[in-house]
Amino acid sequence: MSIIASRLNAIKPSPTIAVTQKANDLKAEGRDVIGLGAGEPDFDTPDNIKEAAKAAIDRGESHYTSVAGTTELRQAIVDKFKRDNDLTYTLDQITVGCGGKQIIYNAIMATINPGDEVVIPTPYWVSYSDIVLLAEGVPVFVECPIESGFKLNPADLDKAITPKTKWLMLNSPSNPSGAAYTAEELKAITDVMKKHPHVWIMTDDIYEKIIYGDFEFATVAQVEPSLFDRTLTLNGVSKAYCMTGWRVGYAGGPTELIKAMNKIQSQSTTHTSSISQAASVEALNGTQDFIPEHNKVFQERRDLVVSMLNQANGINCPNPEGAFYVYPSCAGMIGKTTPDGKTLSNDEDVVTYLLEAEGVAVVHGAAFGLSPYFRVSYATSTEALEEACTRIQRACAALS
Repeated sequence: MSIIASRLNAIKPSPTIAVTQKANDLKAEGRDVIGLGAGEPDFDTPDNIKEAAKAAIDRGESHYTSVAGTTELRQAIVDKFKRDNDLTYTLDQITVGCGGKQIIYNAIMATINPGDEVVIPTPYWVSYSDIVLLAEGVPVFVECPIESGFKLNPADLDKAITPKTKWLMLNSPSNPSGAAYTAEELKAITDVMKKHPHVWIMTDDIYEKIIYGDFEFATVAQVEPSLFDRTLTLNGVSKAYCMTGWRVGYAGGPTELIKAMNKIQSQSTTHTSSISQAASVEALNGTQDFIPEHNKVFQERRDLVVSMLNQANGINCPNPEGAFYVYPSCAGMIGKTTPDGKTLSNDEDVVTYLLEAEGVAVVHGAAFGLSPYFRVSYATSTEALEEACTRIQRACAALS
C-alpha cells in the first residue's frame, strides 16, 4: 500500500517549472538551448530594495513576525491599495504570504468544501486548477479563445455559474496571454456577478504595473464597489519589483476571509521571511521610477516577438496589453510533418519539435487549459529573443 495520499493523483507538477528545468538540464548536457519558459523578469532587484534588506539584517530583524505580516508591510500595502486602486482596507484586512501562490492556496483551502465549484477562464495560470483540485473542489473552465482576445465573455460567465459556485478567478494582465481587461470590460463582468451574491471573486493583479501604451489598469472592487465585501484582491512584489525569489505575495479582503487564510498559514509556513518583508516595504513605499524603464524594454521585446512570430508559417500571435508573455496560436502547424517524418498532432508535439529541432523551450497551451497555442516569455535578453524567433521561423519553414 502506497504512503502517497490519493489527492495527489488529481494534480501534476507545475508545467512551467518543468519546462525551465528541462531547458536547464539540456544546457548542462552541452545543448544550445534558449529557454523562454520562465515567468520572471530578467532584471535584478533594484538597489534601494536590496539595501533595505541589508539594513533590516543589520538591525537584527531576523525573528518571527506575525502570521499576517509585519505591521509596517501591511501598512505599506494598505497605502498602496489606496494610492493605486482607490481601495480602502484596514490592517486586519491584509494578509502577506510566501508569494502570490500561497495567497491563492490559503484562500482556496480556507473556503472550498468538497464539490464546490470555481469558475476559471481559460487560458489560466497553471496552478489555479490544481490548487482547487487539492482542496477537493471542482474547476469549471470557461473557454476564452483568441477571437475574444483571450477575455471572458459575460454571457459565458453567467452560464457557468451554478448554486455550487464559490469563486470566480480573474487574472489581468493575464498569465499566459498578456490580455488585460479595461474598466468597461470588468464592469460587464461585475454586472453578472451582482446577479449571483453567493459567488466570490478572486482577482489576481500580480502583473498590474506591467502594462503598455495607454492602457489603464483597473481592478474588480474599484470598478464595482458593491462587490468589495466578496472580493479578494491579490498582488505581490514578484513581477514589477523583480523579486520572484524573495517570496512575498499579499491580498486585501473581508476580515472574516483574511482571518481564515491566516489560520491556514499559521499551520503551514507561519509567515514569509522577515527580511523579505522589510525589503517589500521599501519596494512599495520607495521610488517607482524603474518600472516604466523596465516596461519600455518589455514593450520593445513584445513588439519584436509579435512581429517575428507572425512571420512564421502557421503561427498567429496577438499583441497583448500587459505582462511579459505572448500566447500565439499554432493551429496552422497542426497536421504538418517534421523533417524526420513525425506528424504534429497537438501543441505539445509542436513545443517538443521546437525544442528538439531548434533548441527553443516554450510551454504548450494544454498546460494552460487552451489549445492549440504555446506560451513564450519575453522576459529575457533581446538578443536571445531574436535568435529564438529566428529558430522558430526556421522550424516552421521546415514543416511539410
